[in-house]
Amino acid sequence: MSILQPPKTYLWVWFTWLVIFYVTWACLVLLGDRVSDVITHWPMALAMALGSYAAGSTPMGGGTVGFPVLVLLFDMPASLGRDFSFAVQSIGMTSASIFILARRQPLAVSVLQGAICGAIVGTPLGIFFIAPLIPELWIKVCFSIIWAGFGLLHLYRINEIASNTGIIDFSEKWDFRLGLLLGFLASLTVVSVTGVGIDMIIYAALVLLCRADLKIAIPTSVVIMAFNSVYGVLIKSATTGFQAGTYENWLSAAPVVALGAPLGVLIVGLVGRKPTLLFVAVLCVGQYIWTCVNERHLLGVSGILITLLFVGGLLYVFERLRVLGNILSINKAADIEANAHHITSLGIPDVEPHLHSGEETHKSLKN
Repeated sequence: MSILQPPKTYLWVWFTWLVIFYVTWACLVLLGDRVSDVITHWPMALAMALGSYAAGSTPMGGGTVGFPVLVLLFDMPASLGRDFSFAVQSIGMTSASIFILARRQPLAVSVLQGAICGAIVGTPLGIFFIAPLIPELWIKVCFSIIWAGFGLLHLYRINEIASNTGIIDFSEKWDFRLGLLLGFLASLTVVSVTGVGIDMIIYAALVLLCRADLKIAIPTSVVIMAFNSVYGVLIKSATTGFQAGTYENWLSAAPVVALGAPLGVLIVGLVGRKPTLLFVAVLCVGQYIWTCVNERHLLGVSGILITLLFVGGLLYVFERLRVLGNILSINKAADIEANAHHITSLGIPDVEPHLHSGEETHKSLKN
């Protein structure tokens, strides 16, 4: 009997990262005389305790909590919520990504590589040419519409999404092109305007088109959001800069998310992803309702109806992706069966057709 050995982990890399980060953060606070700023902004740190758990355990980054807390609860400008999302995720999602890579969790590598290449081009274009055109009100509205769509998707498709196993193996080129297209479009539009979103778009493609297991789709979404956040911070630091208040809120929240996001990755493996996804989905729908209620005087009845129309359109796109995913999976299974029959006709022992499982993905990554 052969026993499959678990992949070797490198958690010392993650612990090294934590030491480097906390030493750097302490120097910024103590040497920069920022202790009062950290204490003053403690509510943001408290909110991001929940946000960082969501960042590590779901495809909805820490900005899913950080943005509405700053913009809706604290009544701060939406552009500050966007910049804070970039900044705080550059620590939390990066920490979670290092933890994921150190544990050698399976990833949809080709899709991830394509998305990174797309984000490299789309992010600066969006920051320079798209984001400045969007008014503060519509930054809030865009955020609420997109997150409401993802929340509703999980509320009525959670059983199907959670039942996916492995991932459909198309081709490396097809996967890369899919990631390239989605990474470019997401970073050009959603990420540049709200500071988050590429993770959920890549995740949606993986679970609806590729029928990916949540154990593959969610870690992949975390890694791409980490890259896009760090990249966005570098671009904004070198060019447009950040909204006033971003740094102070970041100083208070960063030490929480550096540990909270990886803990989310770990804890969700114990309690399951389905309850967490449902909880975050309810938050996503709730923030949409909150936005519509708070901004009803500016939006008016017609504006609220338009937002509902966009939410419905987003759900329609998800359903079309799901239908296309069904067609692709059926065609792929038929091709595998045809190839197996051809091999059998040549006198070669039959091999049961199958799709790649998470363990097989582990092996391919290891090789």
